[in-house]
Amino acid sequence: MRAFVEREVLPRAEELDQDGVFPEQLFHRLAELGYFALRYPAEVGGQDADFQTACVLYEELAAGSLSLAAIAAMQSLMGTVFVHRFGTSEQHRRYLVPALRGELVATLALTEPEAGSDLGAMRTRARRVPGGWHLVGTKTWITNAPVAGLLTVAAKTTEEPGLKDVALFLLDASTPGFQVGRPIRKLGTRSSLTSEVAIDCTVPEDALLGGEGQGMRNVGGVLSEIRIMTAALACGLGRRALADAGGYAGQRRAFGRPIGEFQLISAKLANMATELEAARLLTADAARRLDAGEAITTQAAMAKYFASETCCRIVDEATRIYGSYGFAMEYPAQRYFRDARFLLYGGGTSEILLGLIGREVLKRGGW
Repeated sequence: MRAFVEREVLPRAEELDQDGVFPEQLFHRLAELGYFALRYPAEVGGQDADFQTACVLYEELAAGSLSLAAIAAMQSLMGTVFVHRFGTSEQHRRYLVPALRGELVATLALTEPEAGSDLGAMRTRARRVPGGWHLVGTKTWITNAPVAGLLTVAAKTTEEPGLKDVALFLLDASTPGFQVGRPIRKLGTRSSLTSEVAIDCTVPEDALLGGEGQGMRNVGGVLSEIRIMTAALACGLGRRALADAGGYAGQRRAFGRPIGEFQLISAKLANMATELEAARLLTADAARRLDAGEAITTQAAMAKYFASETCCRIVDEATRIYGSYGFAMEYPAQRYFRDARFLLYGGGTSEILLGLIGREVLKRGGW
């Protein structure tokens, strides 16, 4: 995986950031190499790998291009997992297998303009109609939406407040009434295209994935995976930023010697490396526990919180080590700094995660 990244991804990382276009060739290469199907069973073209193996994929890709890693994470996890778990054999044939082969881009449509952390405020509605369901609503911050052919859409089936009536639906992007809306211009991860979508579509009865009223339970069933995956992305980006900053500190000279020999610069590198190692161990332990079938809601939250915040600290220190060149577009330090902000939001903001962890500490009376 690392060899692939160094040979095919790193040489294009700056181009992906500058151009901000979907990396179609690299997307197909990932599919060709089997990475999208890594954790899926052989009957749909996968390798039935464990989650620890998938975290290798996420970390290494993020060390090359966080944009590409975000695309791969959506395709191999959030965009396809619900179709795999709850879809019919025909839906597997028509949607899941092509997505894992890279012939169809998949995404998850969950967030709304007024329903991010508070999903109970979701306004997208699904009502029964003869032969199926009619979905109406607007979603935002939808990864890969401009190129997606398959969406898993969350919608409420009643007007009752709260999360009990949320359901998930399979939506083919060619369905009449589906429209890609305003693109969202972002600070970083620019090749991972993001936009709003408008939905006014009728879908068949079997488009309901996982049962009526089971949407948030089913999303919650993969939330720990999403958080650990995000932690792995953070570790990959942090590792790349640290390696580049260390290389620069060993070459850049001031007052007759490399700046890395100055104690304050050396201390920065030491702190960055120590926090990165802690983040990687926390992430690896959470992935191992998940594979072992343990209940790891809190451990996954800890891994995501600590790794994403650590990555942001590392990329910030990297720009400081570069000095004024950390502000220059010709060096990648500024890209790492911009891309790292992406990691703070998906899977739960740091504030949400801290609340979750804190409640568990109070419940246990310690740790």
